[in-house]
Amino acid sequence: MGIEVIDSELTEQRLNQLTQALGSGMFVHVRNMLHDMAASDVALILESSPPKTRQVLWQLIDQEQAGEILEELGEELKDSLISGMSPEKVAQATSGMDTDDLAYILRSLPDAVYKKVLQSMSSQDRHRVEQALSYPDDTAGSIMNTDTVTLRPDVNIDVVLRYLRQRGNLPDTTDTLYVVDRNDHVLGGVRLADLLTCNPSETIRTIMDPELESIPVDMPDNEVAQLFERHDWISAPVVDEEQKLLGRITIDDVVDVIREDAEHSMMGMAGMDDDEDTFGPVMKSTFRRSLWLTINLFAALLAASVSNMFEGTLEQFATIAILMTIVPSMGGVAGNQTLALVIRGIALGHIGQSNSRWLIGKELAIGFLNGIMWSVLVFFAVWLWKDDIALGGLIGGAMLINMTVAGLAGASIPLFLKKLNIDPALAGGMVLTTVTDVIGLFAFLGLATIFLM
Repeated sequence: MGIEVIDSELTEQRLNQLTQALGSGMFVHVRNMLHDMAASDVALILESSPPKTRQVLWQLIDQEQAGEILEELGEELKDSLISGMSPEKVAQATSGMDTDDLAYILRSLPDAVYKKVLQSMSSQDRHRVEQALSYPDDTAGSIMNTDTVTLRPDVNIDVVLRYLRQRGNLPDTTDTLYVVDRNDHVLGGVRLADLLTCNPSETIRTIMDPELESIPVDMPDNEVAQLFERHDWISAPVVDEEQKLLGRITIDDVVDVIREDAEHSMMGMAGMDDDEDTFGPVMKSTFRRSLWLTINLFAALLAASVSNMFEGTLEQFATIAILMTIVPSMGGVAGNQTLALVIRGIALGHIGQSNSRWLIGKELAIGFLNGIMWSVLVFFAVWLWKDDIALGGLIGGAMLINMTVAGLAGASIPLFLKKLNIDPALAGGMVLTTVTDVIGLFAFLGLATIFLM
């Protein structure tokens, strides 16, 4: 927490310095400041700046830094900056970028623009990118790098060490070299630590790990992230259906996937895109949010129509109108607790067909027990407050019904949405709120109509 506060204060301090320098016309000073910053820090400054300041800062950034900075930016801001660049400048800025990052950027460009960017590249870079673009988005193939170092099993370790010294450098985040046959089928892997500490006269076959686990190229990237988390991998090979080596995935790519999934879930709860720019244009942000607000308006009207069904009851018992918001509110909170737990379980791969029924039963039982506990509490509270034991019993009964339904709905709604290929993080909250509001109002007002009138 302390580190986050320090980073936040440092970013704000740098942004103030840059803004003051820009206001004073000290553009050379600003350019030098940006040049001395790390790419990740410059990206953070850009994302923290209003649109006008952001455009000026981007114009002052060295072209050599542009590619590294683009890698660190959010998708919406990245697309906005690239859209104002010529294809030649995009190709120049992205030269030397990892294949997966370059493919990620090109996917967001209009077809006409990205084809011009490809034409501006060298034939070797163009071939690498076209191969990366051939894999579906959000799969292992879309986030893998093709910069791998391979070995033959019958080569002496001393020969390998001499080759590596002649090579001069290794791809970033290299912890394992992959052993392949003449047809590039993966046979195993050799850790760099083992390569440096074993007898140089031995062959690669004697120290390689033949049980090295490979990742299918079409595996969803969230499942790749789960494998990395479970096995504490730094890198892993990616193979096709014939077990031929295509590339590798590294931990930095997996961290990006985990972060994007977390942002998607958090923003999805509010019905917003996970790539929305904090300082984006007003009209664009307004239209994006209007769709979700429209859906929520119809959900609210549905709940209001339930109240309208019991208009006569509300006219005769003003106290009911005061208390009727308690039941939907408690049901909503209880249901959202279950909803968050189940969505997290789905994201982590903990929930499947084999255990989903058990989980629904568990959450139903929790909802029922919570309903008993809080219905008794609210019964005594309303009885003492309004000196009306019947009214206390009615709201207690409605509380029990709604919290039980909330537990059931919170567990079953995300599972049902997943079967329909609808993102539970995006639609689950709205559906649950509608259910708990409608059931809560119907239970309370219905019981009041039956027993008080």
